Amino acid sequence: MASGSASPQVAHITEIERVLNGQMSTRDDVVVESWKRCVREHGLDPARSQPAYIVPDSQLRAHREQSERLISIARSGIENLFRQVAGQNYVLLLADRAGITVDYFGDPAFEDDLRRAGLYLGADWSEDLVGTCGVGACIATGQPMTIHQSDHFDVAHTPLSCTAAPIFDTGGNLSAVLDISLLRSPQPKASQHLALHLVTASVRRIELANLMATMRRDWVLRLAHSPEFLDVDPEAAVALDASGRIIGLTHDAASILGRADGKGLRAPSAYIGAALSDFFDIGIDDLPALTRGRAAEDRVARLKDGSAIFCHAIAPTTLRQAVRPFARAIPAALKGLGGDDADMKSLQLKAARLADEPLPILITGETGSGKERLARALHRSRTRPGPFVAVNCAAIPEALIEGELFGHAPGAFSGALSKGRPGLIEEADGGVLFLDEIGDMPLALQGRLLRVLSEGEVTRLGEARARPVRVKTVSATNQDLAMLLETGRFRHDLYYRIAAATLALPPLRARTDFEWLLDRLLTGIGTERGQRLRLDPAARLALIRRDWPGNIRELVNVLNVAAAMCEDATISPEDLPHDASDRGTPDKGPGMPSALSPVRARTPGPRADSRTGAATTAAGLAEILAACNGNISETARYLGVDRTTVYRRMRRLGLMH
Repeated sequence: MASGSASPQVAHITEIERVLNGQMSTRDDVVVESWKRCVREHGLDPARSQPAYIVPDSQLRAHREQSERLISIARSGIENLFRQVAGQNYVLLLADRAGITVDYFGDPAFEDDLRRAGLYLGADWSEDLVGTCGVGACIATGQPMTIHQSDHFDVAHTPLSCTAAPIFDTGGNLSAVLDISLLRSPQPKASQHLALHLVTASVRRIELANLMATMRRDWVLRLAHSPEFLDVDPEAAVALDASGRIIGLTHDAASILGRADGKGLRAPSAYIGAALSDFFDIGIDDLPALTRGRAAEDRVARLKDGSAIFCHAIAPTTLRQAVRPFARAIPAALKGLGGDDADMKSLQLKAARLADEPLPILITGETGSGKERLARALHRSRTRPGPFVAVNCAAIPEALIEGELFGHAPGAFSGALSKGRPGLIEEADGGVLFLDEIGDMPLALQGRLLRVLSEGEVTRLGEARARPVRVKTVSATNQDLAMLLETGRFRHDLYYRIAAATLALPPLRARTDFEWLLDRLLTGIGTERGQRLRLDPAARLALIRRDWPGNIRELVNVLNVAAAMCEDATISPEDLPHDASDRGTPDKGPGMPSALSPVRARTPGPRADSRTGAATTAAGLAEILAACNGNISETARYLGVDRTTVYRRMRRLGLMH
């Protein structure tokens, strides 16, 4: 029994030794060359098996932070790929250029097996550590490949089948690797041909998305050999400066350019700085004629080798001059409010511009969405911050709020201090006065506040003398002030005094940087408790799927409870409060959809792909949303996608403002 189990290991080691001795092998060349590197360059021993290595949480956090932008851009493509291979036991890994897994999609039911095999978040798949593997060999060669079972150098990894493709940045530098792996697979290596096709197609789309995001202020020329796919799924793209020189490109674009000039494939970086006219029969002045104003089949150019290619030119964004002066001016306090969420980025930029302006600011947002945190970040972002004084207009009893705000003279009323006292407005002189829940301020008091803001002076109760004050007001509300104005419960003149500018905080369920925020809060809670808290993937998935009606405040409460309940500082689904681990189904209240979606009731048993197809148009997605009573989680479950995908699609189709 023992000798039988050892036989495959001995045969594997013997085969590696034969290859090192120069004997012929049936292995792919990339495998043979990797085995040689493992021994001759990395000093690895095939007879010494190494278990999978998961880097410490602090190291993983650093790698994820460095790759945060790429993770955000790649996430949609990886989610789509994971849905394509659903039910086939594949695991998806996004590794950075060092070989550390910074994003991961796998079935939580197999978490223990995946972690032991290294198919897990934080796994180090660098070739010099684990030997021949999909990620490591891909980093070493810059080529897509499958490392199948006994192709692996370390016998511990021979049950695995790993198919990987490199992701290059716009300058042609390798920045990451996308890997699709199986714990166990059919014996023939050819069984993974479809996996290789899927992963390379996903990488192509990720590179295109990255170039579009990075080069949006420059001309981009997207390329396809078929007009049918030009506008929806192009093959490659190049970015061009105003003179028509290449400043960025995807890896497949380098292949097209290499064939065009007859020099064959070169490193993508070799094309940076070359003129578009070196490869095409068009120049920068011809690009406006290749925009979407014409049919795709009419947007055709000739390459220098005489072949035709269809082109889609995208003009630089008109926001270039508006954004650039402020891009470097966002203070750290405001940057710390969010990750790579488009709405939060826009809010941070706007807040940075307003921080030192004397203009009054109104912050709107649902309960728990972080309005006071934003107000304090605005205060810390001022050149001369001064004091920060917070007033909760809903928490102070109406009988006391006037004295609290304006202060009082000695003996002004029963219970008044014998020496008198300044009010909160005076205490904020030279700084920021934060009026939280301003919509709950009594109507009679609104007139007195208006006078203070209009005249820049405050009069204490029982005094006749006015005292000058200079404050920047930042107000916040979760109420609909427009409705309060219409019903006469809020003064119009006060509204215009507190809302020269408005900052609207998005709800947590609409934010695409949820995982960034989750990790940041978890780190803070762990620091307070003297622990290094971590979430296992199943708990993380449960938190991602929840609708979060209580926003950030609810998330903090859930994490605090989970931190108190967990063992060994690792939070599992069992440690989460029941409603937080309910896989995204919020508590049903009045008006919430039932477990049976109205869409399901109306159209029983539709195919998932027909649902997804209907949701690709504004009208189709709007109909599905209406049938789900506007509930994003219900819509996501119906479509078989994550909530963040629904939100992204709503923004793209103009259904979200």
